[in-house]
Amino acid sequence: MGFLRLLCLLPHRIALATGRIIGRLAHRLGGSRRAIVRRNIELCFPELMPDERNALAFEHFKALGMTLIEMGLGRWASDKHLASITTIKGLEHLQNAVEKGQGVILLAAHFTTIEVSGRVLAMNSPPFDGVYRKNRSQFITELQRSGRERTVANTIEKRDIKKMIRSLRAGRPVWYAPDQSYNRKGAEIIEFFGVPAMTTTATSTLARLGKAIAIPFFPRRLKDGSYEMTLLPPFDNFPSDDPVADTRRYNEVLEEHIRTCPEQYFWIHRKFKDLPDDYPNYYSDLAALK
Repeated sequence: MGFLRLLCLLPHRIALATGRIIGRLAHRLGGSRRAIVRRNIELCFPELMPDERNALAFEHFKALGMTLIEMGLGRWASDKHLASITTIKGLEHLQNAVEKGQGVILLAAHFTTIEVSGRVLAMNSPPFDGVYRKNRSQFITELQRSGRERTVANTIEKRDIKKMIRSLRAGRPVWYAPDQSYNRKGAEIIEFFGVPAMTTTATSTLARLGKAIAIPFFPRRLKDGSYEMTLLPPFDNFPSDDPVADTRRYNEVLEEHIRTCPEQYFWIHRKFKDLPDDYPNYYSDLAALK
């Protein structure tokens, strides 16, 4: 934590460059994780040649290194500094809904810029609650939870659906990223980049029970080291009577955004695990990809 704090005192571009160096080192040393990233990219971008996929995996590790810096920025950077390196688009969609007293699901996803994006949104929006996921490491869990407390009004563990619904019914937006893989309970097999993945359909349930609309919210790190945050118009006719169709709509807009910055999505996560036995085990033969 002290090392991270010191890095955040550096000029922004130098801090990000340091993050890229950390990412290069992780790419060199992290054989098993490197194999997962390469497999996910292979599945989602079959049109790329092997050299292009490997290059994208390398860029992803550099983005992961910069995530450390951005986690520190989300925790410690001044509002003035963050305002100088970010732009935010579509904020009127959130403001209009809040003014009407409507619950809002800020429908996000796991990009490497997730921590800094939440902080920037908090600087420009009404208070909102944030959902976090417990990690196997208590330290990482506490790092994420306490860091997000710098950003959100309240933190909610992802299994606490009742608390999310109470926030939504009270008219307080909830920042929620339902894109990572889930076990079979409460999930359906829905394609992601054309590949079957266990996917939660809980967003429809949250919207229905919380009387809320869903506004996609995605970040992007630009080439000059600045950030662009985008809130898209609310989904119309959402939720529908078909939670699977609702989730496919989310996947469609998510895939579209990923294609604008593919190195910044969390490919290090086993997105295609926990499928039924009659589906392929996409992570059973990773040795050749290390």
